[in-house]
Amino acid sequence: MKKYYFAILGFGVLLLGCAVEKNLQDPLAIVLSSDQPNIKRVIDSVELFDVQIQYTQIDRRNDSIILTDYHFQSDDSNYFYPASTVKFPIAVLALEKLNRIDTLSRENIFYLEGDSLENSFAQDISKIFAVSDNHANNRLLEFLGQDAINDGLGEKGIKPVRISHRLGYHTDDVTTKPLVIYLNDSTTTVTQPIINREPRPLELIKIKKGRGYYANDSLMLEPFDFSLKNYYPVSAQHAVLKRVIFPELFQEKERFKLAPSQREFLLNAMHTLPRQLGYDTEEYYDGYCKFFMYGDSQERIPDTIKIYNKVGFAYGTLTDCAYIEDSANDIEFLLTATILVNSDQIFNDDNYEYNEIGIPFLAELGRQLYALELNRKNK
Repeated sequence: MKKYYFAILGFGVLLLGCAVEKNLQDPLAIVLSSDQPNIKRVIDSVELFDVQIQYTQIDRRNDSIILTDYHFQSDDSNYFYPASTVKFPIAVLALEKLNRIDTLSRENIFYLEGDSLENSFAQDISKIFAVSDNHANNRLLEFLGQDAINDGLGEKGIKPVRISHRLGYHTDDVTTKPLVIYLNDSTTTVTQPIINREPRPLELIKIKKGRGYYANDSLMLEPFDFSLKNYYPVSAQHAVLKRVIFPELFQEKERFKLAPSQREFLLNAMHTLPRQLGYDTEEYYDGYCKFFMYGDSQERIPDTIKIYNKVGFAYGTLTDCAYIEDSANDIEFLLTATILVNSDQIFNDDNYEYNEIGIPFLAELGRQLYALELNRKNK
């Protein structure tokens, strides 16, 4: 593993020497000017990939924490499909709601009315982060309701955001399903359905994408309309992450209301790897839901590196929102990035360049920013 660190350090120094002259102070400009193939092929044709990035350097001075943000094409008005990244705020708000209900905790077992599958809230949250389980997310959405999610984030100053639908299957139903919750071994309670507001079409740049899409096995030769889909831009994702990692930097009204034990559980779930929960390592390798640094590799993530994150991938869009910490080298930084890889401009054809272009770009982006951080610490 030491060889890995030294290799990264050497590359980071080389990278600094190749920086774009017009902006030597911007680490994103330095990294994105790299000749490394996984970076260069994207940036050379960046208009094809809808890349957006927000990166935050973290400096600790005495008792102060200083966050310095850098952006690349991050634009709330430029739509991208957030996919499973919406599961992050849903999980946090579910814990917050549990803290408001004296009779419930994250260990309570529940099931959807009409279903037989039983899970605890804790199990669902762990599945969301370890393997991005859609069913676990949808159960928590039924617990919260879309309006409570959107309003809860807005009240904390996290906007623009619009969560409108469940994941993994399509439904226009705005009414949540009742949950049957075990209060103890023999007593249950049933939640009331929540009727949510009908979503309004989003009016954003690139809300209609591509030149066609498949619907019911038929090719429709017109742009795919995302206007009723979820909306969770890079700025909002980064804002949620900051509030979870550094709540002390925000006013009370801007924080998530989590008990210390709930926040500790959440942070642990965010960095837990699939193998640590017993998932098959052939299918769910360490980088399966850790795109930055390790997404293009099947190697194990060292114990000294923890990645607290949530990824999303659907409709050709890959996104990761992460706090990366290396305790061995005293490195930490925040990174949110998204990329669209759909060269044929057809949606729903399952023909996306995830493994060829998207994940290698995000992995290399993480590695090169890590290299810069390592060089910065060693100055």
